[in-house]
Amino acid sequence: MEKIIPVILSGGAGSRLWPVSREQNPKPFIRLSNGQSLLQGAYVRAAQLAGSNGVITVTNSGFLHRTQEEFGELKGADSFVTYILEPFGRNTAPAIAAAALQALSDHGPDAVLLVLAADHLITKTDEFEIAVKKAVELAHTEKLVTFGIEPHAPETGYGYIEAEENKVIRFVEKPSRELAQSYLESGKFLWNSGIFCFKATTLLKEMSLHCPEILSGVQKCITNAKITKSELCHQVLIDGDDFKTVPDISIDYAVMEKSKHVAVVQCNIGWSDVGSWLSLTEHQNADPHGNQINGDVVLHNTHNCIIQSPDRLIATAGIENLIIIDTPDALLVANKANAQDVKHIYSQLKEKSHDSYKLHRTVHRPWGSYSVLEEGDGFKLKRIEVKPGASLSLQMHKHRSEHWVVVAGVAKVINGESEIDIQVNESTFIPAGHQHRLTNPGKDLCVLIEVQTGAYLGEDDIVRLQDNYGRS
Repeated sequence: MEKIIPVILSGGAGSRLWPVSREQNPKPFIRLSNGQSLLQGAYVRAAQLAGSNGVITVTNSGFLHRTQEEFGELKGADSFVTYILEPFGRNTAPAIAAAALQALSDHGPDAVLLVLAADHLITKTDEFEIAVKKAVELAHTEKLVTFGIEPHAPETGYGYIEAEENKVIRFVEKPSRELAQSYLESGKFLWNSGIFCFKATTLLKEMSLHCPEILSGVQKCITNAKITKSELCHQVLIDGDDFKTVPDISIDYAVMEKSKHVAVVQCNIGWSDVGSWLSLTEHQNADPHGNQINGDVVLHNTHNCIIQSPDRLIATAGIENLIIIDTPDALLVANKANAQDVKHIYSQLKEKSHDSYKLHRTVHRPWGSYSVLEEGDGFKLKRIEVKPGASLSLQMHKHRSEHWVVVAGVAKVINGESEIDIQVNESTFIPAGHQHRLTNPGKDLCVLIEVQTGAYLGEDDIVRLQDNYGRS
């Protein structure tokens, strides 16, 4: 399959998978029972099809280093990757337009894009490759190809495609239960998977007809983008001022529902958009009572429950049909029948600006991670891990002071005008307003305990003066 350029769209908070999925730990980073994240699964599928053409990944610029770490964990992950880095989400039409323009520039007019979501699951790889071959053949006939999934239930969480052989009759929004049942019984409807295949030139031509303002806006973004090149990857960093002028709209609304050149490949590829706790666990083995368990759990008279608790014991008695998801700072208890309603919990937390919609207690950073151990009025305790050779930004805080105590490894610290090495069981105090920086010069992990004190301890009280990861 010559000149196939897989495009991985990595975005979306996954609000229905709260409390595991959060704004700064979105759905693509969720780990499955096999230990692999959804994003890693998408990369493996893409790399197998890409050959020497490489993979394009469109993601938020803040997730670049986390994404690179995810890809780097995979054995044999040696495909060249072009990262198109968005300053914020603008939906799928601008993201795909950016990928098409980049592919056209890098690979020429014969480039065929295969657009994949980073947060979907595909279990039947052989059938998927067969479907891709059919889609590529149609793409070479100047068609915009979508993948339609043969439905096996009246699912109300998916959009539908009414189709006749490879011809799309119409797209349908997420239906009511009654309509979904009638679609299933008719045999004429497919689930809309959000997987696409087309030549870059075909898509750009259709966008110039149906959404020229999106295309022109994205062309400006790509022209003005900051490009960083290395042997392993290219990074295309889109400017925020340029990107905010581009309309926020999906590729379905912008192009697919308007174009007269849309085709569909009907397939059964073991696809799921992993849109709820039910769909995330549907491939997980259950015990004799129908319970799907992950973690330290003790059950009595418990049936048909989903229970996940990796960090502490959960005991249940006399319950059924519940979803129980435990994390260090938040617990979800929901009826299985209301699995889709978890998104309303997420929305309420976001409206209240509650930290738990945005952050986990352990937060990943390009240099390592930190975990909040305890906090109260005027203080916060963190455990900070800094990877070998990594460095925090040169920064200052307006409202808080910090006390650093090294408990493992060694730290090289800039504190005001001083630069010092701190060994295990040594410490330094950083007053509010002092510029400071920590670097791990050793070959082992540097671990420290940070004690913050002050009237305001929010994570946004930070002024970055210099940063190795482009965040200043």
